[in-house]
Amino acid sequence: MALGLIAVTAIALTGCTDSDASTPSEQTSGDLRKVRVAALPITETAALWGGIKAGLFAERGLQVEVLPAQGGAQAIPALRNGDIDFAIGQPFGPFRADLSNLGVVIIGNYASSYAEGDDINAVVASARSGIRRPADLSGRRVSVNSLGAAGDVTIMAAVEKDGGDPSKIKFVEVAFPDAPAQLAAGNIDAAWVPEPFVTQLKSRGDTFVVAPYQAVVPGLTTLTTITTADRTEKDARLVEDFSAAMKKTLEWAEDPANEAAVRQAIKDNLQLPPQVAESVRLPAFGWQLDRSSLQTLAELAQKYQVLDRQPNLDRLIRQR
Repeated sequence: MALGLIAVTAIALTGCTDSDASTPSEQTSGDLRKVRVAALPITETAALWGGIKAGLFAERGLQVEVLPAQGGAQAIPALRNGDIDFAIGQPFGPFRADLSNLGVVIIGNYASSYAEGDDINAVVASARSGIRRPADLSGRRVSVNSLGAAGDVTIMAAVEKDGGDPSKIKFVEVAFPDAPAQLAAGNIDAAWVPEPFVTQLKSRGDTFVVAPYQAVVPGLTTLTTITTADRTEKDARLVEDFSAAMKKTLEWAEDPANEAAVRQAIKDNLQLPPQVAESVRLPAFGWQLDRSSLQTLAELAQKYQVLDRQPNLDRLIRQR
């Protein structure tokens, strides 16, 4: 979710074709099988980077290469072409893939928001806007980093829950790092941002409005692990090994004893100031999918016309 924490040039995974190198999952290196995984170059990916460094994938005979991507949706063509084996991204990528019957499946969770306490993102309003509560966002300009995803969907639900009119919110797409300047310039009235931007904005006097995930779907699934249905059937051993390694990795990352190693992975892989890497809010890592969370998110997306119909979760979810 903290996509805007850094400026990146993503590898153009969607440009890969069947004519490229041999299918990655068929390549080997010694006794290890090479596996390619597309993931956002964000702080949450530290769990994956850290698990690789800790040897948790090698224990299952896997040599994992992490390829940066803009998101799960952008990685889907590469998944279908066989240029990558797995991808990690927001649920809306696989939701839309299922609606188009692209044969993409969710095999596990990756990260979730917090059911209580400080969450991983929030809507913060300009102090001079007069916005104090979710209902006040109706009729105002609110930024999200990506239109048509969990941010605007949960904000609309939080506004309606507070008695406001969600149809009158004017959503604007603004990258997270640009939100503070846009807010200060008056180009937007409020911004949906992760840490460290929540703290930054509050410290300069802007107003915390709502943590929309907690207001609507506490503990919402924010990142999922996906592959293709074809791979689960034709290369079941690979999916089994990768799933087992991912489960162990996320348990490892969630263990407070390993927090220093997780934050070191952030320092090793992202160009962030050390103080940010040490303090940025991390999500709740875990492999077990919360189907009800995904169901609620999909229902809200349809209600607010972000999706025109519901994905088939019985077909989409292949939890290992």
